[in-house]
Amino acid sequence: MDQIDLKSGFNPQTKTFHSLRSPINLPPENAPLNAATYALSLQSASPWSNPIALIDSATGRRVAYSEFANRTQSLASYLQRVVKLSKGDTAFVLCANSIRVPILYFSLLSIGVVISPANPISSGSEIFRQVEVSKPVIAFSTSSTAHKLPKLRYETIIIDSPEFDSMTSTKHETDSVEVSQHDLAAILYSSGTTGRTKGVMLTHRNLIGVVSGYHGVKEERKSPAVALYPVPYSHVFGFFYCLKSVAVSETVVVIGRFDVRKMVKAVEEFRVTHLSVVPPVVVAMTKGDIVDGFDLRSLERVASGAAPLGKEVIAVFKQRFPGIMLSQGYGLTESTGAVFGLLRPEECLNWGSAGRLFPHCEAKIVDPTTGDALLPSQQGEIWLRGPTIMKGYINDPEATLSTLVSDGWLRTGDLGYIDKDGYLYVIDRLKELIKYKGFQVPPAELEQLLQSHPEITDAAVIPYPDEEAGELPMAFVVRQTGSSLSDAEIIDFVAKQVAPYKKIRRVAFVDSIPKTAAGKILRRELKKIALPVPGSSSKL
Repeated sequence: MDQIDLKSGFNPQTKTFHSLRSPINLPPENAPLNAATYALSLQSASPWSNPIALIDSATGRRVAYSEFANRTQSLASYLQRVVKLSKGDTAFVLCANSIRVPILYFSLLSIGVVISPANPISSGSEIFRQVEVSKPVIAFSTSSTAHKLPKLRYETIIIDSPEFDSMTSTKHETDSVEVSQHDLAAILYSSGTTGRTKGVMLTHRNLIGVVSGYHGVKEERKSPAVALYPVPYSHVFGFFYCLKSVAVSETVVVIGRFDVRKMVKAVEEFRVTHLSVVPPVVVAMTKGDIVDGFDLRSLERVASGAAPLGKEVIAVFKQRFPGIMLSQGYGLTESTGAVFGLLRPEECLNWGSAGRLFPHCEAKIVDPTTGDALLPSQQGEIWLRGPTIMKGYINDPEATLSTLVSDGWLRTGDLGYIDKDGYLYVIDRLKELIKYKGFQVPPAELEQLLQSHPEITDAAVIPYPDEEAGELPMAFVVRQTGSSLSDAEIIDFVAKQVAPYKKIRRVAFVDSIPKTAAGKILRRELKKIALPVPGSSSKL
């Protein structure tokens, strides 16, 4: 009989960690069901009478859930009857965040059209590569980004137009479409921080799995949560939140082009209770006077995801905002978003942790050299399994086979450990560890230390080649305006807090750190700056 430890969730026989949260009843696997219908069915059981679904922060326009459902159905029928989209077609979506995007997503999912969303700030060559991967027949765009798109079988539909608004408000007959939960629902693009962009295939079952997990652990409230997610809806973080927010009847405040001041202004104006951001935003909220003068008393929780958040930054945040719960989560595009999270107030006291396993998820910590599964508190590669794990990478069997291994396990490429109480701690990407004289140095640990310095706005650390040591930790630093902080002071600041082999050995000052839309550092861009191309001089 399996013996699962009731503190950690660890089974010593299988060396697998199990979720200790209350089990969730997923819909029968073979029942025809699409992710949009599933989320709307959960919303219809809401205790509140027709709450507000979406608020446009720029105009104040509100869309109630009844209107959201009607507009979704109207657009779905238009796309079927007039545009002639069919189940299995792929739609490329190149749109900035707006209240129209969730309506578009739900419409496409409900008729079995595969969504392939891309970040509108992507370059023309990046978009060409993504279109090449997903092979869409139609595109949805805004008037400002349509010029980046190639010609497809159907014309591009502009969503910030009167014509689109008409599509979502004119009634048409809808043809019933039977969608299997194992049908493809979305093709999302992996961040590509270290290499070529890959198309991650997510099924309706994957989306239903992550939505059911969030719905199963939702908090009991007297009124709907008011949520603000200033992350691109093209990223897995924003994509699955569009579905999750409907399932738990949240009111979502949508802001367009992001900046921190616009975000905190919206928090004040619309009495936002839940804010989900990436670590650089949390860091920004702790620095200078960015949030001074704004009333943030409505905020109950700030959730950080997409990259680790250091204890030092958490300490400064909690000192500045003692009444706000700060939580972290962990997941990937390949796992349809979060599989670990800090949910309850007592869990959020575990600073630096990404939380405990969500319902119906399993994890292993595996020695990357031997392949052996490890015990609690031992460091290794994080492996995941469950109904939210991707189908694979589209048209890339080699990458799929190296990532999805035996018995449905997903190799994440992340280094971490799960402690004796079942809390996950993420150290860094395995591929990004710096090898200094045989020692492994996690860049994320040094970055978190640097970001805690009062005169540093942002920082990144990369390996710099060295004949004697192999690699040296090199820091790129963005100083606060007016700061004259020197490289020697930075090297000394870090040296006082880390083991000798983790010391910063080189420093470069830059105006900004290149990052993905989700806040992940683009180390390859920094390496181009730091490392001379053969036959040329260094850019430093």
